[in-house]
Order: sequence, then structure tokens, then C-alpha cells
Amino acid sequence: MITLIKSELFKQGGLEKYTWQIARDFCALNIPVTVLTSGSVTAPFDDHHLNIVSLPVHHSLSFLNVQNFDKACNAYLQKHPTPIIFSLDRNRFQTHLRAGNGVHAAYLERRSKHEGLLKKISFALNPLHRTILSLEKQAFEHNDLQLLFTNSYLVKEEVLRYYQTDPKKIVVVHNGVEWNAMRDSFEKWESAKEDTLRSFHLDPTAFQFLFVGHNYTRKGLEKLLRALSLIQSEHFQLSVVGKEKNLSYFLQLVKTLHLENKVFFWGTQPTIPFYQLADCMVIPSLYDPFANVTLEALAMGVPVISSKHNGGHEILSTENGSVIDSLNDAEGFATLLKSALGKPKTKELSQSVRESVRHLDFSGQLRLITETTLKSMAVSL
Repeated sequence: MITLIKSELFKQGGLEKYTWQIARDFCALNIPVTVLTSGSVTAPFDDHHLNIVSLPVHHSLSFLNVQNFDKACNAYLQKHPTPIIFSLDRNRFQTHLRAGNGVHAAYLERRSKHEGLLKKISFALNPLHRTILSLEKQAFEHNDLQLLFTNSYLVKEEVLRYYQTDPKKIVVVHNGVEWNAMRDSFEKWESAKEDTLRSFHLDPTAFQFLFVGHNYTRKGLEKLLRALSLIQSEHFQLSVVGKEKNLSYFLQLVKTLHLENKVFFWGTQPTIPFYQLADCMVIPSLYDPFANVTLEALAMGVPVISSKHNGGHEILSTENGSVIDSLNDAEGFATLLKSALGKPKTKELSQSVRESVRHLDFSGQLRLITETTLKSMAVSL
């Protein structure tokens, strides 16, 4: 038997997707799976091996939600122990853990370098940060932890830098992408590009940069805009897709940098049409364990420029993209952007870029996780 742990599975995100797919894979092996979660949840598949337990932990204060979910999970596990306790969340105890959110201590340190004094002080006082840091330390350093899966070597190095974790317990499995499922959308990109450019009133003769992500500050949009301002004489446009609470700041920044005729904010949109129209995806993250958009863009044949602070940069090569040496070096960043302008997406280039991530098909990456988990517990398939 296996217990999976992930709160708030009613949401639609990368960790939620991984949880359900891991549950499905274990069920397919005729292994009973209990999923511990919170809120009203309906599984996206039916299987008599699957049991969902929703724990009543709701509280208006987010840090108490985190604490209550951890306590409720531990109380349940004391009464219903299983050989494998696999968490995709932040809990103090599990035998197997996938740290898809990265290392919170590293995230706060990275943010501190780009925030004001008051914000830095708030990191130390905020009860949510303190709660997550406490649970993170207990989880990563627990004697009964058998395996810690990270989705990048970046995160593995951060775990070892901040915590006393046995490096032999850490297994790196890069994120996967629905490579096969995206084939039809990829093969239609040329005709679809014309339609999307027309519908969004974008210039069909301009080089199309793309930025996708919520929370523009953490995703590094300001760094990108400042770099683009250094090459604004070039013929390009940038589409920004995603949510942002402080949108007015970025709209004003675009005006200040005189980019208002080159940068367009589209809010939350289906991403496939934008991958189809894009010549280059730019991911200048301040912190990302492994941004899924890295793989999605590559699987759609779009070259990627990424910062070193995105674990996804580990799958980039001269064949499919480039890596920003320093986000504080606006001129160096601009040089990469200008170089990309000389390589607009073509049929041949896009096919080569897509092939570079064939080996990272989602099903294969998941299989690595499930098989490694079972092997570690001496459970035969």
C-alpha cells in the first residue's frame, strides 16, 4: 500500500497533475493508493485501488492551513501506516518526497537580493515563511526519509547547501512534458501562427518574443524589459501571458522604457497559440525549481532563453536555446536577445528544438519516479 500526500488537489497546477499521474501509475500496478488531501476533491480517473481522504484543515490564515494539514496527515498516518508515504507537499514526515516547490530557504535568500529592507525583515517575521522553513528542515533531515526527488540539479545543490541531507538519498528527475500529446499542435504551428497574429493584431513581420508566467517579479519580467530597451531599435514584439497583481507597475515601466509599441499584456490565456506564434521564449526567473514552460516551449519547437535560476536551464544547449549568465548584466542579456533575433523560427529549426526533448516525455519521467520508489522499498512490480 502507498499513501500520497498533496493538499488542495482541486487546483489545476503542475504539482496537482503529478500527484494524480503518480496515483494512476501505482494503481495500474495493482497497488492500493490512499491520497491524503484537503478540500472537496474528485479524482480525474476511476480505479478501485484508489481511496481519497480529504482532511478538514481549512483556516483563513494560510500558515495555519499548512500547519493543520501537516498535523492531520500525521494523525491519520499513525492510525493507518503504509510502507510508502510519498508526499508532493510540505510535511514534516514521509518516506519519499518530491520537492517540486524547490527549497524555500533558497527562494527567500534569492528574493532578499532583489527586495527592499522592510520586505527582507518580513521574511523573518512572516509566520507562513517560518512554518514552511520548519517543515522543510524536518522533512529533508528526517532519519526515515528514504528518497528525496528533485526536478533539477539546482534544487539538489540547494538542499545540500541548506540542510543536513544524505546526498545518496537525492534523485534528480527532470520534469516531463506531454511530448506526444503536443504533436498535433506543433505540426500546425505555421498556419496557426498566422491566425493568432491576426486575432491579436500583432505584426506578422516582427520577431515574436514570448514571456509566460504568473507573478512577473519572481519570473523576472522587469529584467527582460530593461534588456529589451537596449535593443528597441530592432524589429520585435513581446507577448506577456499570465497574471500579475501589480500590473500597473509593469505597464508604467513599459512606458518609461519607451516599449509601449512593442510589449503587449494578454493576461491569462491558453498557451498553445502563443507557443505557435513565438520565435523565442524568454524565462528570466529569479527563482524556479524547474519552470514547466521551459519544456512546453521546447516541445512546441520554440527556442528558450533562460536564467540560471530556473532549473529548466539544465536541459538547454546551443541546439535549443541559451542561458543568461547574470540577470544583473542587462547588456549581456540584451546580447542574447539580439542574437536570437537572427534566428527566427523555421520548420527545420522548430523540428530540431522539439526533438531535443523527446526523451523527457511525461510518461517516461513519471515511470522513473514510480519505479525508483518501488525499488527503494524492495517492492517487486
